Amino acid sequence: MGFVKHERRYLRLFPLTVFGLRRLEQQLPISHESQKPCQFSALTEVLFRFLTEPKEVERFLTQLSDFATMNKISLGPLKNIVKSILLVPNGALKRNLSSEQVRADFIALGLSEEKASYFAEQWKVNSPTLTRLAVGQTLMINQLIDMEWKFGVTAGSSELEKVGSIFLQVNLLHQRELTLPQFYSFLHEMERVKTSLESFS
Repeated sequence: MGFVKHERRYLRLFPLTVFGLRRLEQQLPISHESQKPCQFSALTEVLFRFLTEPKEVERFLTQLSDFATMNKISLGPLKNIVKSILLVPNGALKRNLSSEQVRADFIALGLSEEKASYFAEQWKVNSPTLTRLAVGQTLMINQLIDMEWKFGVTAGSSELEKVGSIFLQVNLLHQRELTLPQFYSFLHEMERVKTSLESFS
């Protein structure tokens, strides 16, 4: 079961995925018996090369342009098809889906079993590399910038003559990327904390 079946709103949020894959089904035949690279496998290779080397945007666009010229496909519609296809592996990567789940998602979105199986095989080969890239990107986003720590001993007070408990205080400063809803939620929580602290002063 992939994320398409679990998250039905995926189809509502990304209708171009279904439309794009249907156009792909019509325009790019696949034949395992052909000795020459077929259109679909060639396009899949271009996509995975971009996914595993995301900084090479210019090369990716050049390869798409060459692919469109060789196969007599308009570049504009091809880019839309590619955007549609990339939604699935990006979502699969976030949810750590298996190749079989990716295959099921593509079939659910209207791709033929033959093409879906071919893409799933490529996903199985490339997913370890994509996972490492995603982890590296996460570490860069949630990067620890600074850390401060100190030991202390609690002192007595008017209520307790002697406490003497040892404590450790740690302050961590790290860089984190938030979506807009997460940012507003965080801002709301900080305002609540500020209001609570001011009520004690």
